[in-house]
Amino acid sequence: MESNINKFKDDLKKLIDEGKLLRMSMALDLNLVDETTEKELKKVKFPSFKSSYEQWYSLAMQVIKQVIPDRLDDFKRQYMHEKRKDTNWLTYGVSDYMIGLQTTRGYEVLTDGKAAFPKFEQQLNILKSAATRMDSSLYDMAEVLQADLFDDELDSAKELNKKGFARGAGAVAGVVLEKHLGHVFMKHGLKTRKRHPTINDYNQLLKDNDVIDTPTWRFIQHLGDLRNLCDHNKERAPKKEEVEDLIAGVVKIIKTIF
Repeated sequence: MESNINKFKDDLKKLIDEGKLLRMSMALDLNLVDETTEKELKKVKFPSFKSSYEQWYSLAMQVIKQVIPDRLDDFKRQYMHEKRKDTNWLTYGVSDYMIGLQTTRGYEVLTDGKAAFPKFEQQLNILKSAATRMDSSLYDMAEVLQADLFDDELDSAKELNKKGFARGAGAVAGVVLEKHLGHVFMKHGLKTRKRHPTINDYNQLLKDNDVIDTPTWRFIQHLGDLRNLCDHNKERAPKKEEVEDLIAGVVKIIKTIF
């Protein structure tokens, strides 16, 4: 089976390549290339920037959050400068270009979409630095190894559930969920006085500190209830379908919450 690290690198390369195509598409839209280059580039079918950027941004942001979280604020600021007092060349973001925003003084255009081009280039450069970090000996491989371990444990849970050991399968999936939430909790520098926090403890604290939103919090609550059903013998036996939902839910959480 291909390791998570190799798959992650392949996906990251594809994301960077897509970013390069979007960069050229944006340059063409903004007339930032000379006539000769423009003629050559128009022979190539580039993706529409405004149709494809948002998905690219969301995926790239998840990579930045996981690999180089210290650059996440910078990456997001190129999209939208939330604390700006006015819109100028420095504070104009890619989100402004997406809606065609211009600032004018009389008939003079002061700021337009051209101001967003260097912002997207910066985002692409930050994403490229994530690839460099992946190849660096300084990169902490603990998360990748942990991801591999979690995948193996969840595969075991699936097999247990198929063979009729629903309670045991749910317990294994619950342990993976608890470990992952604990890892996310520590990664964000959060603290608790509880010596042995539970899924619900981590879930509430992550929500209180704006690491997860309310829908995700409710979803994890539901997963925690299913895990408790598997752990407590005094409760009714969990159904196979409920454990399948638990395992699928844990897979979703460990792949999307960092």
